[in-house]
Amino acid sequence: MRWAVLVGGTGSNLRAILSQRLPVSLVISHRAGVKALDVAKEFNVPARVLIPRDYGDRADYDGALSGLLERYEIERVAMAGFLRWLGNGMINRYRGAIVNLHPSLLPAYPGLHAIERAFQDKVHWSGVTVHFVDEGHDTGPAIAQAPVPRLIHDSLEEFADRIHAVEHRLYPRALKALDAGELRWENGRIIYEGEDQQWMHGH
Repeated sequence: MRWAVLVGGTGSNLRAILSQRLPVSLVISHRAGVKALDVAKEFNVPARVLIPRDYGDRADYDGALSGLLERYEIERVAMAGFLRWLGNGMINRYRGAIVNLHPSLLPAYPGLHAIERAFQDKVHWSGVTVHFVDEGHDTGPAIAQAPVPRLIHDSLEEFADRIHAVEHRLYPRALKALDAGELRWENGRIIYEGEDQQWMHGH
C-alpha cells in the first residue's frame, strides 16, 4: 500500500511510523515550519504544506488535499497531529482507508486537549485509541485501544509522556496490520484476520 501521513506538530508519531518502515510515500502538514516536516526530510519522504487560510473554504481545501493524494497515488491515510476535520467528500472517497490516533479511550474525551481534560478530571485511567475516520468527531470504529494509568503523583507532562509512549507502539502496529490486510472495515464493522491480536489491547 502507498500511505500518506497527515501531520501538524512535532512529528513524534510520524517518526515512530517511519521507523517501522511503513511504506509512506507522502507527508502533508496543515502548518508550515513544524518539526514533523523535518522528520519527513530526515527519512527522505516527500512533504507538502497545505495551509487552510490559503483556500476559500473547506471544500476547496479538501479538493487540494485530494488532488495531492491522487497525484501520489495514495491508497491509505494516517492522521498524526493533523488538526483539521476532513469533509464528507474526502471521507467518502477514502472510507475505510483513513485512520486516526486519539490520546484517550474513546468515546471518553473526544476532540482537542484530551490529555489535559483527563488529567484535570483526575481519572485513574486514560489511554490511546486507533480508529477509522468517519463523518463524526472521533466517532469512527475503534481498531485498537490501550489503557494508560494516571499515577497519583503524576505531573501533566509525566502523564502525557506515558500516553505518547503507548501511541508510539500501538499506532505503527495498527497501521502495519491494516497495510498487511490483517484487518479491514467492511459493512460497518471491523474484521480481523491476523493471527496475533494481542497488540490491539496494548500487549
